[in-house]
Amino acid sequence: MIFLDAAATTPVRREVLEAMWPLLTGEFGNPSSHHSLGGAAATALAAARRTVANVLGCRPGEVTFTSGGTEADNLAVKGMALARQAADPALNRVVISAVEHPAVEESARYLERFHGFSVDVVPVDSTGRVTAEALSAVLGPETALVSIMYANNEVGTVQPIAELAALARERGVPFHTDAVQAAGWLPVDVKTLGVDALSISGHKLGAPKGCGVLFVRGRTRVEPLVHGGGQERGRRSGTENVAGAVGLATALALAHADQARLAERVTRLRDGFIAAVLDGVSGAVLTGHPVDRLPSVASFCFPGTSGESVLLELERQGVVCSSGSACAAGSDAPSPVLLALGIEAEVAQTAVRFSFDSSVTDADLDAAAVAVRAAVGSVRTLGVPGR
Repeated sequence: MIFLDAAATTPVRREVLEAMWPLLTGEFGNPSSHHSLGGAAATALAAARRTVANVLGCRPGEVTFTSGGTEADNLAVKGMALARQAADPALNRVVISAVEHPAVEESARYLERFHGFSVDVVPVDSTGRVTAEALSAVLGPETALVSIMYANNEVGTVQPIAELAALARERGVPFHTDAVQAAGWLPVDVKTLGVDALSISGHKLGAPKGCGVLFVRGRTRVEPLVHGGGQERGRRSGTENVAGAVGLATALALAHADQARLAERVTRLRDGFIAAVLDGVSGAVLTGHPVDRLPSVASFCFPGTSGESVLLELERQGVVCSSGSACAAGSDAPSPVLLALGIEAEVAQTAVRFSFDSSVTDADLDAAAVAVRAAVGSVRTLGVPGR
């Protein structure tokens, strides 16, 4: 099997498992307990927090561990907007882009339904990029928060986050970015990016599912979503997943240490794969920005096919990939991200996304390109209609 669905999840790295093992066995204590077992767990948790802070270029106290990227996004969008509204009821607008992950979009819509917020959606161009001009047009004195993702999970487009965050900062508006797909491939130093909050998910980096992190800049008010024991400096109550935090910190540090080299190598492989598919499949359309895209994502539409039929045929040939966001599994509607890029609904339903982890090889992608040509050709020959 050639696994090309790393944007959905990645295998757990051996180094991560080894770092987590003691916390799952002998050092199983609750970090809030005042005895030796609890103290060992608290020490491990503090070390994990420092490791994450070192990668992000922030203080350990600005790191909140969560159950994953979705919770981190929810805490950032809801928590920061509600805290701003509580301080000033006139702050009742939230800005998101048209290509956000559902964790951000649905959080904004929750605020709209239950807390009287309005949601301003910034359009993107045909490559999926938000421009400073487009963001500036929707910022106003009532804007409580801006949330724009660093890199898109479906088409791989990378946003000019530092420029957009600087614009929001000039207007006095906090800026959050969902960096779930970017972490490990792009720099995530929060000072360089200029963001006030940033979300990461462990299982995209070689840590287990169920662990994530939210950076929130010091003195930024956040209304907690989970109440109880006051863990994580009151931002996220509940006994911490110490092993998960250690696993995430280990995976993030490993990815960060080799980020530049791996990004360069995988970008070269990605570009070769894109060229092979575009040359070998008549009518294939690359989606997302042709240059400013994640090293790890190559996404296409294959007009005249059904994307699901192509996926099934690829899996029969030993290539595992996806039609888009794993968080939209089970939906047969065209992707809102592709529609936001101006792609027609019928064409959007032919989408296939290939996403790579750092272990991908030339041989993997050469074989995958051959399989794509065969799969699309087979589906077209059989006359399988689009949805």
